[in-house]
Amino acid sequence: MAQYGFGSGVVFAVPLTNAQGNPTASGTPVRFGVLQDVSVDFSFTNKELHGQNQFPVAIGRGQGKITGKAKFGQFNGALVNSLFFGQTLVSGQSAISDKEVLTIASDNGTVANSTTFEDDLGVVYASSGLPLTRVASMPTAGQYSATPAGVYTFAAADTGTVTGNILVSYRYQTTAAGTPATSVTLTNQLMGYAPTFRAELYVPYASKQLVITLNQCIGSKLNFATKLDDFLIPEFDFEAFADASNTIGSLNFAE
Repeated sequence: MAQYGFGSGVVFAVPLTNAQGNPTASGTPVRFGVLQDVSVDFSFTNKELHGQNQFPVAIGRGQGKITGKAKFGQFNGALVNSLFFGQTLVSGQSAISDKEVLTIASDNGTVANSTTFEDDLGVVYASSGLPLTRVASMPTAGQYSATPAGVYTFAAADTGTVTGNILVSYRYQTTAAGTPATSVTLTNQLMGYAPTFRAELYVPYASKQLVITLNQCIGSKLNFATKLDDFLIPEFDFEAFADASNTIGSLNFAE
């Protein structure tokens, strides 16, 4: 039977450098989960030698380029950090509580995640959706203040209005033991630094496989684009280049 390809295939990536940018032989492989589509493009520039006639008398191949693009539905911090940012991944994450109902007592209320409160993201009236104005202290009607401990204070004149009718949004840190949550702080690195990885594209069909191996790659673009009534599908672009042995990789066919 002839060899064909069907479906998105599978992409694996093996990090070649660690968080400090040093070569590593024990990088944890990552898989592009729920892969939607992937492309690998081989392109060259051609140099043409012309005389007085219209068509060239010789053509020489110039610079080459290998680029790839993967769209995938399942993502995690280990994949994003080890393949694109190459910085330090830690446990826990900043999360958002959006429009949490706040219980008011004696002109103030404390948010549910006050122990790990990070930053205020605004207050609105539940009935009208109109925002209140944040002030440093001593709020008057239509104003509020917030402390680093997640305590929100309102004007005495507003207490009857806001009780049971106030929604707060804020960012907080999740620290529950055993959760898989992760985060990476993006610091300003020197130009030239980027993590490298080996890419493996595997496309099986009818007991035959196409396997494309690119020995050394570097990420060039990471895109998160949301859309109403659809899933978030990140897009990851990368380029391949020669390794220390001057080898780019390999193309493996069943026939």
